[in-house]
Amino acid sequence: MVKQVVLGVDIGGTNTTFALVDKEGRISFKDNIPTRQYSDARNLVRKIKESLGAELLANDRLMGVGVGAPNGNFYNGTIEFAPNLQWTGIIPLARYFQEEFKAPSYLTNDANAAAVGEMIFGNTKNIKDFIMVTLGTGLGSGIVVNGQILYGHDGFAGELGHVIVKENGRQCGCGRKGCLETYASVTGIKTTVVELLESSNIESELRGFKVVDLSGKIIEQAAVNGDEIAQKAFGITGEYLGKALANIIAITSPKAIVLFGGLAQSGDLIFKPTEYFMNKNLLKIYEKKVKLIPSALKSNEAALLGAAALAWKETANK
Repeated sequence: MVKQVVLGVDIGGTNTTFALVDKEGRISFKDNIPTRQYSDARNLVRKIKESLGAELLANDRLMGVGVGAPNGNFYNGTIEFAPNLQWTGIIPLARYFQEEFKAPSYLTNDANAAAVGEMIFGNTKNIKDFIMVTLGTGLGSGIVVNGQILYGHDGFAGELGHVIVKENGRQCGCGRKGCLETYASVTGIKTTVVELLESSNIESELRGFKVVDLSGKIIEQAAVNGDEIAQKAFGITGEYLGKALANIIAITSPKAIVLFGGLAQSGDLIFKPTEYFMNKNLLKIYEKKVKLIPSALKSNEAALLGAAALAWKETANK
């Protein structure tokens, strides 16, 4: 029996992961290749097809291709000036997939893909208005309004990570200062720890680490162990994030905000301060209306399932 599947593709700066996914989110084939090995994006697409193999494509009916990528533009199906990829300028990646696989192909940025994945396979199946916030190396976000991703007029709406939360604050990779992601992300909490260590004499197990060796997991474990510096860092991170969420709630009035990514896996360490400062700063008309919830997607499959969900969603609309 021929099974209907889509191809989900997660383009990362180091690796590109891809999988065949059915309508229930079950992965039947998964593989990855090094992104940087392909200076021409078209060759990467050809390699993916080669890795899938003719037999797999013969036994499954490929309904479409969904791609999640940094600086992905859904409207144009392009990756545009992505700083962490070796491809420069504007890359029409969706067109390359469509030409190679002879199937409708769609592309969006990785945070939007995660939001679609949550909507199709995760905790927001019955929620039409929510915000997905990914707390990784940076901070990404996907905003869903009335069951649709908010793309804006140019395809780049929803950059919560680049809302300025502190005037003349930390330098951001985007070129500006004080962006939310410089405070509320794995990179941000590491910087906060370093600043707290430098400005105090508080004993901390984190003093034994070089800055380059610090990680979100190390800070999390220190906080669990009762380390005052680590716990303060989570509190500061949650304060910046919670206040920013209170502001965006006033714009889109979501029913839920979903936290995902490495930092979100710290559980109450990040959820409690974020929720406290979010609720403390909410406009009264939104009080007790917005849930802060974790993602239901597995961290190692979320990007793939998000890209696959994009393909299922868009092919269903045709």
